[in-house]
Formats: sequence, C-alpha cells, structure tokens
Amino acid sequence: DDARGQGSVAAFERMRRRPDRIERERAKPYDVETCVIQGLMIGGTHFVTISRSSIRRSLLISFYERVPFSGPQTATAMDDILKLEIDGAVATLTLNRPAVLNALNHDLLTMLEETLDAFSGDPQLRAVIVTGSGERAFAAGADIAELAELPGAVAGEHKARTGQRITQLIEALPVPVIAAVNGFALGGGCELAMACDFRIASENAKFGQPEVNLGVPPGYGGTQRTTRLLGPGMALFMCLTGETIDAAEAYRIGLVQRVVPIAELMPEARRIANAIAAKAPLAITATKRAIREGAALPLAEGLALEALHFGAMVSTNDFREGTRAFLEKRKPVFEGR
Repeated sequence: DDARGQGSVAAFERMRRRPDRIERERAKPYDVETCVIQGLMIGGTHFVTISRSSIRRSLLISFYERVPFSGPQTATAMDDILKLEIDGAVATLTLNRPAVLNALNHDLLTMLEETLDAFSGDPQLRAVIVTGSGERAFAAGADIAELAELPGAVAGEHKARTGQRITQLIEALPVPVIAAVNGFALGGGCELAMACDFRIASENAKFGQPEVNLGVPPGYGGTQRTTRLLGPGMALFMCLTGETIDAAEAYRIGLVQRVVPIAELMPEARRIANAIAAKAPLAITATKRAIREGAALPLAEGLALEALHFGAMVSTNDFREGTRAFLEKRKPVFEGR
C-alpha cells in the first residue's frame, strides 16, 4: 500500500510540473488533479455538490434516502412539471410541460437543478434517463415569454449561467446520463440533450439551435458543445442558420448514438441504463471521468489521467471480484467498493 501510495504521489507531482499549461488547456469547471486526487484519497468517487437550502430539495433528498423496494416509485412533490421515477438503480426524469412542448421555464430549471444536485449524493444511483412528456417534444427550448421579459445584459447573462450550471451538473454526475429524445429538442432542449453522456432519439426527433431567430446566440452551452461534439463546421452551420435536422441526419453526424421507433425509445433507454447499472459502478464513474476530463487535455496528459484512474480501480474490491468471476466463469457481483 505504501509503495502504491508513493507511486500515486509521484504521478500527481508529474502532472503538477506544468500547471500553467494544464490550466490553459483545461475546460472549466473541472479540475483534473482535484477530482483524481480526491477520488483516490477516499477510495471511491468524488461527488460535485452545489449547496442549496430548499424545502423542495429536502423533499427530494428524503425521497432518495430510501430503503430497497420491489418496484418503481415516483416522486410527486414537484408540482408535476418534473416527474421522477426510480426503478432499481435507474432514475428517469421526465420534463412535464407538454402543453408548451416541455419548454424550460424558471420553475422547471430550478427543479431540474435541485434534482440533479440530490442525485450527486445518492450512492444507490447507477444511471439516469432524461426525457420529455408526450411524443411531440423532448424540450422545445427556453420559455420565450420569460426570455422576452429579461430587462438587460446582466439578467441575460444570469439566465444563460443558470442553464449552463444545469448542463455542467449533468456532465459532473458520477453516473451516466442518457437523453431519450422524443420529438423536438431545440435551443435549450438540444443543449440539455448534448450535455448528457449520449443520446437515443425516436424517429420523429428533430434537433436545432434556432436562437439566432430570436436575436441571440445559444446560451446554455450550444456554441461550445456543438463544436466539441460535431466540429466547428457543423457547429457554425447549426448555430448560424438555426435550421433543424431530423433524427437520421443527427445520427449521421454523430449527434445521437441510436435512432429507434418512438414506441421503442424508453424501452431501449432503460435497457441500456440497466446494462450499465449492472457493471462495476466505480469503474463506470472512472471511465466517464477519464473521457470527460481527458477531452480537455493534451493527449499525453489525458493518458496520464487514464492511468491514474486505472490504477485507482485496481485497488478496489470490484476489480478483484470482476477478475475472479471471469476466471471462475461466473457472473460478477459488484458492490461499488
């Protein structure tokens, strides 16, 4: 253990020798050394927590401090604008404003942020699915009536930062987040979907960043995530023209990873979520972090980050169980430690 600890310290020191370069290359809000070091120090996962004092958040946390149960449960203390269903280790969040195509108004964004905040501290959670109510829309964007009331630049920046904070919470969750996109995913809805770890679309799904039609650029990360996911050319095309693309085109350019008939959307999302939930949770978190955080680093530093995560997992009980089960030709039983 001492030798392993000394090796880890040496690796951290190598990463610190060029802090200025690392800082220039790294995308906020992640700090690679802090995430990796804290994860290794506690022998598990490092959770991002945003402190909030809210009665509704307390209700969510109480719902999450649950005992094992035999079937799905649904949270109802959300004024029905955001539905939460827990089935085993998988949580499904449904944006529920179908009359306005699940537009992201202030109340819905607040509930979404508080729920994601509660998710970050749930040790039983293994995967999250985000979808929209009905067949017409995942989320058709921000609530235009609210946007029209913004009094000036400061309020506009605050509005954008609110949406960006939610997308960053999704990216920072230790568990995978799957967007199950049904119908329109426009503006803030497309940005929400892009923040998820991957996207499954129904055949009627449509994606777009039409904010320029309102006289503003995307504000919830659209300019940045389209560039990172699709490259600058497609990012400029989507954000400058405001045109929508269908599910087939979204699949062709890599914006979505699966396209299925709408009747199969949620079953397929749940199948994938449950498949992930059955794997070693610490390894899933380490893999997500290596990809997410490593994307902002030069290759050599990304490889060093991957090696740190790999080394950390070798010291876990789950690694010993996984290798033993493989050699014994049986199904592993992972405990997340």
